[in-house]
This record gives sequence, structure tokens and C-alpha cells, in this order.
Amino acid sequence: MQPDFWLQRWQQGQIGFHRDQVMPLLQEHWPSLQVAAGSRVLVPLCGKSLDMHWLAAQGYRVLGVELSPLAVQQFFDEAGLRPERRSSALGEHFSAGPIEILLGDAFTLDDQTLAGIAGLYDRAALIALPPALRQRYRDTVYMRLPAGCRALLITLEYPQAEKAGPPFSVAQAEVDAFAPSWQVELAERRDILAHEPGFRAEGVSALSTAVYRMRRNAG
Repeated sequence: MQPDFWLQRWQQGQIGFHRDQVMPLLQEHWPSLQVAAGSRVLVPLCGKSLDMHWLAAQGYRVLGVELSPLAVQQFFDEAGLRPERRSSALGEHFSAGPIEILLGDAFTLDDQTLAGIAGLYDRAALIALPPALRQRYRDTVYMRLPAGCRALLITLEYPQAEKAGPPFSVAQAEVDAFAPSWQVELAERRDILAHEPGFRAEGVSALSTAVYRMRRNAG
């Protein structure tokens, strides 16, 4: 997916992927990762997710990365926050309290930034990308995170031939292939087709969400 695709979605208000409440699966499974309070947590392709507020409320320093200026503006406006702003080689940084959003490209994060990440929350990044870009994203983000980093990954699984992504179906075998660089544990798989009328309207016959707990190995 080219950046213009996502910029256009935000400009046209086609953001059905945005949730107006915190993701229950995050609240249920994040504590089991045991990421130390005060650590920095990366949320790639963050949009204006309310999940960032929840992570901040748990005592984390949150770094979101987002391409759309509208998404960044709406995140802070809707929270009644006036962020401080600075520029770097990575893009424009908007910060308010423990939350910082980088208006830039997750594929261009530098080693220094990634080295400071202790936790990763991925609900909307991996499933937003077609297969070729998923592999690039894995190699440029996941595989460059430091040893000991913990991740919570939430994916969707459905017959890909029945619907054009995004969001895309990501099978467990693809996540398991993050090993041996990552320890991967399937925490939960849940049938959600009954709760997703948009997928049913497109003729999707089966839909599940899968939650993975992950830990970066050394080397």
C-alpha cells in the first residue's frame, strides 16, 4: 500500500478501522507481557487510537508512528491536548505528557529509536500491509528491536480470496515464522464474524482474530 492510499482514507473519513473505545484484547493480554512501567512502547501505524491513552495510563511512555497529519491532529484535538512540536530527521514529533506521535514513516525508524523500545503493540500495522510489505515491515521494525522487547500482536484470519484487503488476513504460520528471532505464543483465537457486519456484507464466510504474545530473542 502506498502512503497516498492511507492519506486519502483519512482525508475522506474512510476510517472504519478506528475504534471509538479501547481494544478489550489489549486490556486483557497486555499485562501478561510484564513490560516494566516507565518503559517506551511503540505503536506503529497508530492513527488516532485510544489504545495509546490506555497504555499511557498504565505508566508507559508511548511512541506512535503515523503517516497522516489529520490522524495526528485529531488524536490530540479529541483528547483536548495541545502537543509540543519539534522536527528531526525522522519527521515531525508531537508530544503531550507521556505520549509522543511521530508524523513519519515506520519503515524509516532509526536504530537509536528502536533500541529504546521495550514493548510493541501492533493491532493495525501488520494486517494493514500486503504480503511483500509485511515482510519488509517485519525485517525493518520487528527484527531491529532489542533483545528482551515484548510485543502484543493482534491479527485477523479469513479466506483472503473472499475479500481484498486491507485489512489483510495473516495466518499463524506467517507469525510463527518470526522465530527464531522471536518467541511466539498464540494467546487466543476468537471467532468474530458475527460482530463484523462489514465483512459479512462482502461475503466473507469465516473471520477470527488471533492474539500473540512475543519476546525478542538475542542475536
